Amino acid sequence: MLRMPDLPFLRPKKQPLIGLDITSSAVKLLELHPQGNGMKVASYGVAPIEVGAVSDRRIKDYKSVARSIQRVVERTKPSTLNAAIAVPTGVVITRTLVLPRHLDDDEMEARVLQEADQHIPYPLNEVAVDFERQPPVNPDDESQPVLLVACRKETTNQLDQLLLDAGLKPSVIDVENFATERALRLIVSQLPGYHPGHIVAVADIGANVTTLDVLKDGKIIYSRDQIFGGKQLTDEIQRYYGLSREEAGLAKKRGNLPADYISEILEPFKKAAVQQIQRQLQLFYSSSAHHEIDYLILAGGSSAIEGLQQLANHQIGAPSAVANPFSNMAISDKVKAAALAQDAPAMMIACGLAMRGMT
Repeated sequence: MLRMPDLPFLRPKKQPLIGLDITSSAVKLLELHPQGNGMKVASYGVAPIEVGAVSDRRIKDYKSVARSIQRVVERTKPSTLNAAIAVPTGVVITRTLVLPRHLDDDEMEARVLQEADQHIPYPLNEVAVDFERQPPVNPDDESQPVLLVACRKETTNQLDQLLLDAGLKPSVIDVENFATERALRLIVSQLPGYHPGHIVAVADIGANVTTLDVLKDGKIIYSRDQIFGGKQLTDEIQRYYGLSREEAGLAKKRGNLPADYISEILEPFKKAAVQQIQRQLQLFYSSSAHHEIDYLILAGGSSAIEGLQQLANHQIGAPSAVANPFSNMAISDKVKAAALAQDAPAMMIACGLAMRGMT
């Protein structure tokens, strides 16, 4: 996800940006502005995506997605057209190099490119490459870790063109994991009793996939996807009540379903969701030196279902919270605060991308 020679992926861009997260079900737009020592939500919106246009975080129909982006931009009217977007973590190569600390940026770039040739299984003219210096392990070390990130230019070029087709200016291409980590800083800082070294699990329940990320000291140390999401709840509503997909989706959102919905549909779904998280946590425990988590954060479109947090807290045994990266932010008058609060758990990547303009 880096483009030579611009190196846009990891370098800060101190200008307002709109973060665009593209999922299998929607385009999510967020614009943040600085306000005092904090941030303000300046624009926000969500637009649906045609079925099949995006699958497994990969865009299949660029023209259709560009139209969805245009719709959400026209509706939200952000103050900038500079956009940040992310590539899926799975298409990225990352390596941590150890290089001399005294090198200036030009010298460091030259050394990184030399090293990249040994770590990247593609010709360098086919990949975008970036790097970021990491803090030395010890203050007196003469060397320091350097994060190398690389992605096929074909992928970044397609995202550039997508933004251009939607009338936006490509400004930053990030990595989904990095964007998630950035947004989670806002949430982790609010956890009661949190301190460095605590293990924080984040279960993102999307439309089709539940992703479990485990963080330590603000960095993702484990990530796993499982096919399970809110679409299964919609499908069950459709089947049980004989509705169309559109009717089922609207009924789920509005809550105007028969009295037996909670016992027959919703409760089994919540139990299944918690079981999925438990299975993913067991896989994490079996592949690491950790045997418990200190906190569980629920994210994604289905995470705010009433009672899910309490059930997860009881079954998993760790303090849990529903993700809301905006809880300490000011909100523009043009933003519908109630709608933003409802969508907040699903806005983590968009938030992390928009934060690139604040750092």
